[in-house]
Amino acid sequence: MATGTPATRVAQQAKIDYTLHEYVHDEAEYGLEAARVLGIDAGRVFKTLVARTADDRHIVGIVPVAAQLDLKGLAAAVDAKSVEMARPADAQRLTGYVLGGISPLGQKRRLATVLDVSAGEYPTVFVSGGKRGLEIELTPTDLATLTGATLAEIARW
Repeated sequence: MATGTPATRVAQQAKIDYTLHEYVHDEAEYGLEAARVLGIDAGRVFKTLVARTADDRHIVGIVPVAAQLDLKGLAAAVDAKSVEMARPADAQRLTGYVLGGISPLGQKRRLATVLDVSAGEYPTVFVSGGKRGLEIELTPTDLATLTGATLAEIARW
């Protein structure tokens, strides 16, 4: 099993309980594909999105793959006038990951992070393990702790 990503190294070093789930990636809808292939509720699989505030700060929003990122909710959570999605090239440069494999763990640059409150509805959640076709399952508490995330309603269903 793959263990050599910055995300998996962060989990190992933190000595938390986690499980890696590998699958053969072959679709463009990364998170929904993970839920389908792994046979889990899409509400438990979270995507990591990078946004940019009006004052040019980059931030991370973590929301279920079954939902969209509520930009107004994210702006309110980080006390910004407004936010927009970051350019894909900026997201990759700042995190060190490729699109579809951006993990909230082990990012190249630590960005302010907001986790949707719905994560607390599950004993464990799934996020990218740092490459396409690799998910890491961990508790929402460990995810919030390892990313320094605040919790807020940032998902739009």
